[in-house]
Amino acid sequence: MTRLIEPETPRLRLRQWREGDLAPFAALNADPEVMAHFPAPLSRAESDALAGRIRGLITERGWGLWAVEIKQGESLQASLPTSFIGFVGLHIPRDDLPFAPCVEIGWRLARPSWGHGYAREAAEAALAVAFDSLGLDEVVSFTSLDNRRSRAVMARLGMHHDATFEHPALPPGHPLRPHCLYRLGAADWRGARR
Repeated sequence: MTRLIEPETPRLRLRQWREGDLAPFAALNADPEVMAHFPAPLSRAESDALAGRIRGLITERGWGLWAVEIKQGESLQASLPTSFIGFVGLHIPRDDLPFAPCVEIGWRLARPSWGHGYAREAAEAALAVAFDSLGLDEVVSFTSLDNRRSRAVMARLGMHHDATFEHPALPPGHPLRPHCLYRLGAADWRGARR
Protein backbone atom coordinates (compact mmCIF):
# COMPACT_ATOMS: atom_id res chain seq x y z
CA MET A 1 0.00 0.00 0.00
CA THR A 2 1.37 3.39 -1.03
CA ARG A 3 1.71 5.88 1.80
CA LEU A 4 -0.42 8.96 1.16
CA ILE A 5 1.51 12.22 1.59
CA GLU A 6 -0.65 15.22 2.56
CA PRO A 7 1.47 18.26 3.40
CA GLU A 8 0.23 21.24 5.40
CA THR A 9 1.31 24.85 5.73
CA PRO A 10 0.29 27.41 8.35
CA ARG A 11 -2.76 28.38 6.25
CA LEU A 12 -3.35 25.49 3.85
CA ARG A 13 -3.94 21.76 3.69
CA LEU A 14 -2.83 19.82 0.60
CA ARG A 15 -4.85 16.63 0.52
CA GLN A 16 -6.46 13.88 -1.52
CA TRP A 17 -9.53 14.90 -3.51
CA ARG A 18 -13.10 14.53 -2.21
CA GLU A 19 -16.49 14.44 -3.93
CA GLY A 20 -17.26 17.88 -2.51
CA ASP A 21 -14.34 19.34 -4.49
CA LEU A 22 -15.87 18.54 -7.87
CA ALA A 23 -18.38 21.41 -8.10
CA PRO A 24 -15.96 24.19 -7.08
CA PHE A 25 -13.28 22.63 -9.30
CA ALA A 26 -15.69 22.69 -12.24
CA ALA A 27 -16.48 26.34 -11.50
CA LEU A 28 -12.82 27.38 -11.58
CA ASN A 29 -12.20 25.31 -14.73
CA ALA A 30 -15.13 27.11 -16.40
CA ASP A 31 -13.79 30.56 -15.46
CA PRO A 32 -12.32 32.15 -18.62
CA GLU A 33 -9.84 34.19 -16.59
CA VAL A 34 -8.50 31.14 -14.70
CA MET A 35 -8.26 29.23 -17.99
CA ALA A 36 -6.84 32.10 -20.07
CA HIS A 37 -3.53 30.26 -20.59
CA PHE A 38 -5.14 26.95 -21.55
CA PRO A 39 -6.76 26.12 -24.90
CA ALA A 40 -10.31 26.40 -23.51
CA PRO A 41 -12.35 26.29 -20.31
CA LEU A 42 -13.49 22.80 -19.30
CA SER A 43 -17.02 21.42 -19.25
CA ARG A 44 -18.28 19.84 -16.04
CA ALA A 45 -17.66 16.36 -17.47
CA GLU A 46 -14.11 17.27 -18.51
CA SER A 47 -13.40 18.83 -15.11
CA ASP A 48 -14.74 15.79 -13.24
CA ALA A 49 -12.66 13.47 -15.45
CA LEU A 50 -9.53 15.53 -14.76
CA ALA A 51 -10.16 15.42 -11.00
CA GLY A 52 -10.65 11.65 -11.25
CA ARG A 53 -7.33 11.18 -13.05
CA ILE A 54 -5.52 13.39 -10.53
CA ARG A 55 -7.07 11.51 -7.61
CA GLY A 56 -6.10 8.16 -9.16
CA LEU A 57 -2.48 9.25 -9.55
CA ILE A 58 -2.31 10.37 -5.91
CA THR A 59 -3.75 7.01 -4.84
CA GLU A 60 -1.17 5.22 -6.98
CA ARG A 61 1.91 7.26 -6.03
CA GLY A 62 1.01 8.82 -2.68
CA TRP A 63 1.61 12.33 -4.10
CA GLY A 64 0.45 14.46 -7.00
CA LEU A 65 -1.65 17.53 -7.74
CA TRP A 66 -3.25 17.83 -4.32
CA ALA A 67 -6.56 19.50 -3.63
CA VAL A 68 -5.82 22.67 -1.65
CA GLU A 69 -8.11 23.84 1.12
CA ILE A 70 -7.87 26.87 3.33
CA LYS A 71 -7.72 25.97 7.01
CA GLN A 72 -10.45 27.09 9.33
CA GLY A 73 -9.81 30.51 10.78
CA GLU A 74 -7.95 31.85 7.72
CA SER A 75 -9.56 35.19 6.87
CA LEU A 76 -10.36 34.44 3.21
CA GLN A 77 -11.98 31.11 4.14
CA ALA A 78 -14.99 32.84 5.65
CA SER A 79 -15.75 34.69 2.40
CA LEU A 80 -15.65 31.62 0.12
CA PRO A 81 -18.48 29.14 -0.48
CA THR A 82 -16.04 26.26 0.18
CA SER A 83 -12.60 25.86 1.72
CA PHE A 84 -11.39 24.18 -1.52
CA ILE A 85 -9.50 26.66 -3.72
CA GLY A 86 -7.92 24.47 -6.42
CA PHE A 87 -4.85 22.32 -6.79
CA VAL A 88 -1.11 22.59 -6.26
CA GLY A 89 1.41 19.82 -6.46
CA LEU A 90 3.67 17.53 -8.41
CA HIS A 91 3.04 15.69 -11.64
CA ILE A 92 4.90 13.58 -14.20
CA PRO A 93 3.98 15.26 -17.50
CA ARG A 94 3.70 13.82 -20.99
CA ASP A 95 6.81 12.11 -22.30
CA ASP A 96 6.92 13.98 -25.62
CA LEU A 97 8.03 17.22 -23.98
CA PRO A 98 11.59 18.12 -25.02
CA PHE A 99 12.84 18.00 -21.40
CA ALA A 100 11.09 14.75 -20.38
CA PRO A 101 11.32 12.70 -18.28
CA CYS A 102 10.78 15.06 -15.38
CA VAL A 103 8.55 15.99 -12.46
CA GLU A 104 6.75 19.30 -12.71
CA ILE A 105 5.22 21.52 -10.10
CA GLY A 106 1.94 23.14 -11.04
CA TRP A 107 -1.06 24.99 -9.67
CA ARG A 108 -4.55 26.15 -10.62
CA LEU A 109 -6.45 28.23 -8.09
CA ALA A 110 -9.87 29.86 -8.06
CA ARG A 111 -9.77 33.57 -8.83
CA PRO A 112 -10.97 34.77 -5.37
CA SER A 113 -7.87 33.13 -3.86
CA TRP A 114 -5.40 34.95 -6.14
CA GLY A 115 -3.12 37.58 -4.64
CA HIS A 116 -2.95 36.05 -1.15
CA GLY A 117 0.27 34.08 -1.55
CA TYR A 118 -1.48 30.70 -1.52
CA ALA A 119 0.12 29.39 -4.74
CA ARG A 120 3.61 30.07 -3.44
CA GLU A 121 2.87 28.76 0.06
CA ALA A 122 1.41 25.50 -1.23
CA ALA A 123 4.12 25.15 -3.88
CA GLU A 124 6.82 25.49 -1.23
CA ALA A 125 5.21 22.59 0.65
CA ALA A 126 5.12 20.57 -2.58
CA LEU A 127 8.81 21.31 -3.21
CA ALA A 128 9.64 20.09 0.30
CA VAL A 129 7.93 16.80 -0.58
CA ALA A 130 9.80 16.65 -3.91
CA PHE A 131 13.25 17.21 -2.47
CA ASP A 132 13.01 15.93 1.12
CA SER A 133 10.55 13.02 0.85
CA LEU A 134 10.92 11.87 -2.76
CA GLY A 135 14.61 12.70 -3.12
CA LEU A 136 14.24 14.32 -6.54
CA ASP A 137 17.25 16.09 -8.06
CA GLU A 138 15.17 18.64 -9.95
CA VAL A 139 11.65 19.98 -10.43
CA VAL A 140 10.47 21.88 -13.49
CA SER A 141 7.55 24.13 -14.27
CA PHE A 142 6.29 25.48 -17.56
CA THR A 143 3.58 27.73 -18.91
CA SER A 144 2.68 29.83 -21.91
CA LEU A 145 5.02 32.77 -22.45
CA ASP A 146 2.45 35.41 -21.53
CA ASN A 147 1.34 33.83 -18.24
CA ARG A 148 2.99 36.48 -16.08
CA ARG A 149 1.24 35.46 -12.86
CA SER A 150 2.53 31.88 -12.95
CA ARG A 151 5.97 32.97 -14.10
CA ALA A 152 6.13 35.34 -11.11
CA VAL A 153 5.30 32.45 -8.76
CA MET A 154 8.04 30.36 -10.38
CA ALA A 155 10.56 33.16 -9.84
CA ARG A 156 9.48 33.65 -6.20
CA LEU A 157 10.03 29.93 -5.66
CA GLY A 158 13.64 30.37 -6.78
CA MET A 159 13.12 28.64 -10.13
CA HIS A 160 15.29 29.79 -13.04
CA HIS A 161 14.09 30.39 -16.59
CA ASP A 162 15.90 27.81 -18.69
CA ALA A 163 14.42 27.74 -22.19
CA THR A 164 11.45 28.30 -24.44
CA PHE A 165 9.82 25.49 -26.39
CA GLU A 166 6.80 24.68 -28.53
CA HIS A 167 4.23 22.67 -26.54
CA PRO A 168 3.56 19.51 -28.58
CA ALA A 169 -0.09 19.27 -27.47
CA LEU A 170 -0.94 22.47 -29.34
CA PRO A 171 -0.92 22.86 -33.13
CA PRO A 172 1.70 25.00 -34.89
CA GLY A 173 0.63 28.62 -34.95
CA HIS A 174 -1.56 28.34 -31.85
CA PRO A 175 -0.98 31.47 -29.71
CA LEU A 176 -0.39 29.35 -26.57
CA ARG A 177 2.06 26.94 -28.20
CA PRO A 178 5.21 28.93 -27.23
CA HIS A 179 6.03 27.98 -23.63
CA CYS A 180 8.78 28.80 -21.16
CA LEU A 181 10.53 26.24 -18.99
CA TYR A 182 11.72 26.92 -15.44
CA ARG A 183 13.94 24.61 -13.39
CA LEU A 184 14.88 24.24 -9.72
CA GLY A 185 17.58 21.86 -8.56
CA ALA A 186 17.62 20.27 -5.13
CA ALA A 187 20.96 21.90 -4.25
CA ASP A 188 19.68 25.38 -5.15
CA TRP A 189 16.48 24.80 -3.20
CA ARG A 190 18.36 23.64 -0.11
CA GLY A 191 20.84 26.51 -0.39
CA ALA A 192 18.05 29.08 -0.53
CA ARG A 193 16.47 27.63 2.63
CA ARG A 194 19.65 28.06 4.70
